[in-house]
Formats: sequence, C-alpha cells, structure tokens
Amino acid sequence: MAKWLYKVGQACARRPKSVIALWLALLAVAVAGVAGSGAKTNNQFTIPGTEAQQALDLISKAFPAASGSSAQIVFVAPKGELVTSPAAEQEISRILRAAEKAPQVVGVVSPFSAHLVARDGRVALAQVIYPVTRMDLRSGTTTALQERVISASAGGNLQVVLGGNAYGTTGVQIGADEAFGVIVALIVLLVAFGSALAAGMTVVSALLGVGIGLSTLLSLTKVVTISSTAPTLALMIGLAVGMDYTLFIVSRHRAQLASGLSVQESIGLSIAKSGTAVTFAGATVIIAMAGLSVVGIPFLTVMGLAASLTVLIAVLIALTLLPALLSTFGERMRPKPGSRAVRAVARAEAPGTGRLSWARLVVAKPALTIVLVVVGLLVLAFPARDLSLAMPDNGSSPIGSSERVTYDLVSRYFGPGFNGPLVLLVQPRGSPSDSGLLMAAAEVRAEALRMPGVLAASAPQLNAKATLAVVDVIPRTGPTSDVTKQLVKSLRAQEPELDARTGSIVRVTGMTALGIDVSNRLGNALAPFAAVVVGLALIILLLVFRSIAVPVKAAVGFLLSVAAALGIVTAIFQWGWLRGLFGVQSVGPVVSFLPIVLVAVLFGLAMDYEVFLVSRVREDYVIGSSDARVSVLTGYHHASRVVVAAALVMFSVFASFGTTSDSIVKPMAVAAAVGVLADAFVVRMTLVPAVLALLGRRAWWLPRWLDRLLPHADIEGSSLVLGNSPLVGTEPGATPAARSYQATGTDLP
Repeated sequence: MAKWLYKVGQACARRPKSVIALWLALLAVAVAGVAGSGAKTNNQFTIPGTEAQQALDLISKAFPAASGSSAQIVFVAPKGELVTSPAAEQEISRILRAAEKAPQVVGVVSPFSAHLVARDGRVALAQVIYPVTRMDLRSGTTTALQERVISASAGGNLQVVLGGNAYGTTGVQIGADEAFGVIVALIVLLVAFGSALAAGMTVVSALLGVGIGLSTLLSLTKVVTISSTAPTLALMIGLAVGMDYTLFIVSRHRAQLASGLSVQESIGLSIAKSGTAVTFAGATVIIAMAGLSVVGIPFLTVMGLAASLTVLIAVLIALTLLPALLSTFGERMRPKPGSRAVRAVARAEAPGTGRLSWARLVVAKPALTIVLVVVGLLVLAFPARDLSLAMPDNGSSPIGSSERVTYDLVSRYFGPGFNGPLVLLVQPRGSPSDSGLLMAAAEVRAEALRMPGVLAASAPQLNAKATLAVVDVIPRTGPTSDVTKQLVKSLRAQEPELDARTGSIVRVTGMTALGIDVSNRLGNALAPFAAVVVGLALIILLLVFRSIAVPVKAAVGFLLSVAAALGIVTAIFQWGWLRGLFGVQSVGPVVSFLPIVLVAVLFGLAMDYEVFLVSRVREDYVIGSSDARVSVLTGYHHASRVVVAAALVMFSVFASFGTTSDSIVKPMAVAAAVGVLADAFVVRMTLVPAVLALLGRRAWWLPRWLDRLLPHADIEGSSLVLGNSPLVGTEPGATPAARSYQATGTDLP
C-alpha cells in the first residue's frame, strides 16, 4: 500500500490546480443538491418488526386519526380563579376555534367534553389532532398553530402554553458554541505546528470535507428518512477526523522538510507512510460507524452511514487534496532554521536521552503504570452499572421551552402518564361487527383498568369500517419510568389470554410502547455489536502490526475507555453529579442509542490513536533501532505531539456540541469528549507504551504460519524505493543502518 500511496501523493502534487478544482466542483454539486432537496430531517425513531411498530402501521392505514400526532394546549387560570368560569370558558372556546383553522388540523378535543380539568379547577387540557405523525407534518404546521393560538389568546386572562408529541427536539442548530470548538481546535493546531499556514490548511481541509459530506447527506432527505441527529453526528465525527488526519500527514511533512528532504519527495513519503496509517485509521472508523447497520434499526443505520460518508471523504481529502495543497505552498511549509520543528528533529536522533519525559517515566515502571491505569478506569466506570436507557421526550426539553412547560404542567395537574399514553389495538379475527368489536374492546379496557399501573382508560374508538378498535390507556407514571416499562410488559403478558377470550388480536402500541421497544432492542444489541467491533479491531490491527499482543492490548484499552465514558455520563446525566457545570437541566435515563453509538465512535477514534502511535513505534523497530525499549521512546517522541494535538482537537469539537440543550446530542457529545480524553491520554499515551515496554520484543511476536498467511500492509513503508535508493531511511530519527539499507521490496531485518 505504501508504494501505491506514494504514487498517489506524487501525482496529486504534480497537478495541484486540477485536484483543488475537482474538490471545489464536488462541493458545488453537493450544495446544489441540498438546494433541490429541501433538506428536511425528522426525529421519528422506528423499528420495523417490533410489536408496537407493526400495530402502529396497521392503525395508520385503517384509522389515521388514531395514529397521528397531537398537540396539547394547557390553559392556566390566575390564582384564585377557575377555568370553568363563564369568562374563561368563552376564552378557551375562542382559542380552540382558532386552533381548528390551523393547517392540517382534523379535530380539537375540548377539555370540557373530555373532562380534562384539574381537580382544583385552575388548569384545563385540550388536544389538537393531526392525521399524520410528526415526521409527516408539513414544515411550519406547528408554528402556524402556535401563532393562531397566541393571537387568539392576546388580551385574555389565561396563561396558554402549547406542547405535546407534535412538538419536540429539532436537532442542533449550529451556532457560536460549535464555532468556538473549531476556534479552540485552530489554536491547538497553531501550538502544535507553530505555523498559521499549516494550522489553517488543516482546518480548511476538514471544513471542506464536512461541507461535501453533509451536503451530500442532506441532498438525500427526499429519498431517505434522516433524523436531525444523523447530520450532527456526521458533523462532529467529520470535523474531528478531518483535522486529525490532516494533522498527522502535515506534521510528518514538516518534520521531513526540517530534516532536509525536498518538497516533492517529502509529500510522496508523507502520503505513503502517514497516509497508510490514515487509511487504516479511517477504515476502522468507517467500519465501526457502518457497523451500526447490523443492529437492524433504520435510523441508527442512517446515522452510521452518514458518519461513515464524512470519514471517507476526510480520508480521500487527506490523500489527494492535501498533497495538492502542500505542493501549492511548497517551501513555505518548511520550518525555519532554529524553529521548534527543527529542534524536534534533532532530539529524535537520541530519544533515550535529554529531558525527563512522560514516556520515560511510563517505561521505567511499566507494571505499576498498567495497574494504576486499569484500576483508575474501572473506578470511573463504576457508575455505569446503574445506567438506564430510554428514548427522549418533551420532559427532557430545555427548561422554559413551550413543550417543556406543557409537559411539566400536564404531569403536575393530570399525572405524568398523560404525557405518554399507551394504545391497545383490538382487531377481530373473523367478520367484524360493530357490537362484537365494541364488546371485545370493552373487555380489553376492563382488563387494563385492573392493572395496578393504570390510571385511566378511554372508551373504545372504532374506525369507519369497524375493522379495528383502539383504547387509550393512561399509566400512573411517565413515559421513561421503569414502572411504565413493567406495565407494558404486564399488558403484553395478558395478550394471549385476551386473544382467546375476545376472539380478537390484542396488541400494545403507541409512541411510549414504541420507545420502550426501541430501548429494549438497542440494549440487547449492544453486547453483540461490541463483540463484532472488538473482533474487527483484532483483525485489522493484526493485519497492520503483525502482532498478537498489540491488537489484544488495543481492544482491552478501548473497552476500558468506553466503560469509563459511560460511567461518567451516568454520574452526570442520571445521578446529577456536576449537573450545573455541564448545563444538565433534568436528570434521568440517557438516550437509548448512546452506548451503541459511543462504542462505534470511540472504537474508530481509539484505533486512530493506536495506529498513529504504534505505527511509529513499529516503524522504528523495523527500520530503525530494532531495540524494543528504544523503539517505544522513539515512536512516542515522533507521535506524542500529534496524538496530543489530535485528541485536543477532537475534544474541543465534541465539547462544543456538549454545550447544546438538545437532549439527544448533549450526552452523546459529553460521552465522546470524555471518552477521547480517557482513551488518548490514559490508554494510548500511558497504558500502550507501558505494555509495549513490559513485553519488549514479545510485543511483535507472530506465529510463523500466521505471518505467511497474512497479506503485508507495509505500514512502516519498508518497501519504498525511489530510483535505486530507499526512502525508508530519509525521515528524521532513522538509524545509519536504515539509511544504508537497499530496499528489496521486503521487510527490513
């Protein structure tokens, strides 16, 4: 691969204008696609094949009014007054008449006809019915309703707020906080490079890749259902890896220029060697994110593929656009004499000497380091044993938002179950009749009312053809409560008996039941998915590093990082520790797909750091010193600054998204930011050199039969030849033996 990438880098460097023009043209095409598609996302989380989803699909076809979304209008009278007073009733009627005229509204349920007036008489609850789910509401529908209600209530005596499942999170709006993350990343790059040109090139390349990836993704919204979380995840991952991959290659290029290489030779060698590491690192991220599709959940599949797309583009930009840019700026990228980059090259010649470094401390006491790291990460992971998962609802919306105020008022005055009703579907097996279906549905309702967790149940509603009936069941607890989950389980346990007694098919459904099914499916899929991801890590790293110990150590470190991140997320978002510092407005279960997405994200990023760091260690071991301990110090010296900068870049990007109030994105961003810090600084920069130092030459042991079977990835670039002279000995830190070696296309001894 190194030979092929060397040729790619050289070809792009010779035709920089054509390569740059091609990428700009791709961006223009992608942006044009967004303009033509409308770029409409939705947050309707569904899982085909589950009981709740199958029942909802049936209801949506035969009884659209019962399967659509609804908005809630809460009326609050001033203290000492009642909503049942004549003046208040007139005001409520006027507002409801205005709501009936709003777009797509098919009905309005008065609080007086539905008996939804609080016991103290101060609060009333009305419902606005839509014939379609929230994802199928036209753009501006809920805004139009809100405007009509506010206009009709102007000058009135009642407090009026709107919420319900027609409203909810619309995803992250990119603003100053997210832009601040990019600014912090730019500052990190300035410090790492000591060059504004190199730092700016890194950020611009990443932004271009993200622009193309996101525009391409949003162009597909007319043909693919894309949640608002998918572009956000793609943006976070794309920005982070885009900067990291460029950073890795540009750092090597500047170090080689500082050692005296020509611009063209350095570009080819940088793409060949660091580009090989970037290719494998990117492949691990792509595999991990695309691997979300094996879970069998459509919205999760789209999220994974969206992130994979931006990572793929980031890799392609690093391998093609970057050499074109490096060629364009030519000698301007060469560090000045006496600069920090030049001094770093000189220090690389003798990594075992000089000032005290973290690597030398770690290598001096490897066994103690390993014990301290493992114990420390397990302590951080301890809270994860209490991790609770649920799909987000309006109870996790920002405090003060209309939907959150409505949610809290409904919970307080009518009961939390009104925010998450269950729906019982009753479908006759034989020829339906109104009376027979009503009797069956009434029996199902009576059985539901006998359940201890049920607060109320509505009278059965039949569709126009009397082919099915629905009964709304109000739990005593909220949608994300464990008691509600147990109620759904108990109701489903009664289904066989009810089927036999009523001669009908009885199923539990509704958005609350669907959310519970989503959480259960995701929880059950986490362990198999993690096993697949870890298995892929072992295979990829076995191929890259030709070692048994390195892949095992990398996989164990990755699992420790994930556990620590989940533990900290549990402590913050569920236990409420430091909630004020992190801006957490309400504690409770975290979004159901956080663990599985975190596994995918951290796997990819952890393998990035693993490849960046260990590839330099192996490179020195193969073509440099051949001394395992010295190779650890040399490789650490070459890669540590890059890994630290890469980790800080990723942390700043993720942390900036952690400032959002979105209940889905915020915990994911915090988990990723914490996971990056733990994996980069604790696992890769501490645990990895300690393990490699403890194992010594055994770290690179591979059975001979397996060595013969595995294809050679040549991540260390030992097969590179320019003319009759090898390029393997031209980079900083290479030993005299490596400099004099004549490459034959095989590994160095």
